[in-house]
Amino acid sequence: MKKLIQTLKNIWSIEELRNKILVTLGLLLVYRFGTHIVLPGLNPNLLAAAQENASKNGGLLGLFDTFAGGAFSQASVLALGIMPYISASIFMQLMTILVPQLQKVQKEGDSGRKKINQWTRYLTLIVTAFQASAYVAYLNGPGYGEAIIPAFKSYFAISTIVCLSAGTLFVMWLGEKIQDKGLGNGTSIIIMVGILSRLPQSLIQEFGAKQAKGGGGLLIFLIEIAILIAIIMGIIILVQGVRKIPVNYAKQIVGNRQFGGARQFLPMKVNMAGVMPIIFAQAIMFLPTLFSFTESGQGIAKVFGDHSNFWYMLVYSVMTIAFTFLYTALIFNPKQMGEDLKRNNGFIPGVKPGQPTADYIGAIMDKITLPGAVFLAMVGILPGFAQRLGVTSSFSSFFGGTSLLIMVGVVLDTLQQIETQLLMRQYDGLMNSGRIQGRQSTINTATA
Repeated sequence: MKKLIQTLKNIWSIEELRNKILVTLGLLLVYRFGTHIVLPGLNPNLLAAAQENASKNGGLLGLFDTFAGGAFSQASVLALGIMPYISASIFMQLMTILVPQLQKVQKEGDSGRKKINQWTRYLTLIVTAFQASAYVAYLNGPGYGEAIIPAFKSYFAISTIVCLSAGTLFVMWLGEKIQDKGLGNGTSIIIMVGILSRLPQSLIQEFGAKQAKGGGGLLIFLIEIAILIAIIMGIIILVQGVRKIPVNYAKQIVGNRQFGGARQFLPMKVNMAGVMPIIFAQAIMFLPTLFSFTESGQGIAKVFGDHSNFWYMLVYSVMTIAFTFLYTALIFNPKQMGEDLKRNNGFIPGVKPGQPTADYIGAIMDKITLPGAVFLAMVGILPGFAQRLGVTSSFSSFFGGTSLLIMVGVVLDTLQQIETQLLMRQYDGLMNSGRIQGRQSTINTATA
C-alpha cells in the first residue's frame, strides 16, 4: 500500500504526465456529457420505454450500444460514437495489406501516413452518412417513432443525419486530441469509457437479482466477482503473452568502434490478431437474424440471437478460431521479417538466413496462434456460459467477449505509457518485476 501511494505521488509530481492525465479526463468528461444530449425532434419524456428495450438488444445493435456507452439506445447526438471511424480504419488497414499501391503510400513515411489518415477521415464521413440513414429508419420504428415531435417530422431525417455526422466527427476529434495532448490512444480510451459506463448499473442489477433469490445470494455474487477477476488475469496473460525467438547480430567494426554482436530476442505475440476475430465473428453471426421475416428464418434467427445457445457458441468458437488464423496471416509477414533480419545482419542461431528463416518464423507463429485462437474463442463464449449459469445478461457481457478484451488492452496500454514516463525520469515502475506490455495496435483492440 505504501508503494502504491508513493507511485501515485511520483505520477502526480511529473508535470507533463499530470497535465496529460487532466486533459484526458477533461475531454472524456465532455464526451460523456455529449452522450446524454438527445437528438433534436425527439421528446425525451417519451424515450424511457424505448431506451429500456433497446439497451437489451443483442447482436450488432447491442455491440454498437456498448461501444457508444449507451448513447445508441438513448438516441443521443453521439449515438454512432466512434464506430464509423473504427469501421473506416479497419477497412483502410485491410486495404493497405491487400492493395500494393496503398502499401507503397504507407511506406512513404510520415507523409504516407498522413495521406492514409486523411483518406480514412473522408471514408469515415461516408460511413457515418450511411449509418446515420439506417439509424433514422431505426428511430422511425416502434418505440422511438412515438417520441418524434409531429411538427418536426418533415425535418427529422435530414437534421438527424447532420447531427449524427457532426457528432461522430466531434468524437473523432476528441480521440485525436487525447492522442496528441492526453494519455493513451484516444479512440481506444473513448470505447473503454463507453463500456465501463455501463458497469455500475450492471453490478447493481446483478446484486439485486441475487438478493431477490434469498439466502446465499451475497455469497454467489462474491463468487461471481472472484471468477471475473480470474478471467481478467487470464486475459492479461493472453494479451501480454509472447514467444521470444533468440536473434544474434553479426559484429561490425567501423573505425575503432564495434557495432552489433549482441544477442536479442524477437517477440512473437500469442494473440497477434487482437480483438478483431471476435468482432468479425460477431458481425457474421448477426447476419442470420436479418432473415427473421420468413418462417424458417425465424428459427435460425432465434438460435443465432441467443448468446447462451449451444449451437451459437459452437459456431461462434469455430469462426473466431478461423478468423484468428486469417487475420494473423494478413497482418503478419514472416518473409518480410526474414528479409529485414538479413538486411540488418541478424540471424536466428541454427537457421540459415533468407527463406529458411521466414519458414522457421512462420512455423513458430502457426504453433503459438493455435492455443491463442482457442483461448480467444473461449473468451468470446464466456458471456454465454455466464448467462446459462444465471448471471444477468447485462453483467454477463463483462465476463468476456469484445468488451473485456478491449478494456484489458486499453488499461495495459495506458499503464505502459505511465510506466515509460516514470522510468524516463528515474522513478520506479508500476511493478516490482517485469514490464507492462500493451497491445500491438489500436485496430487490434478496438477497432478496436
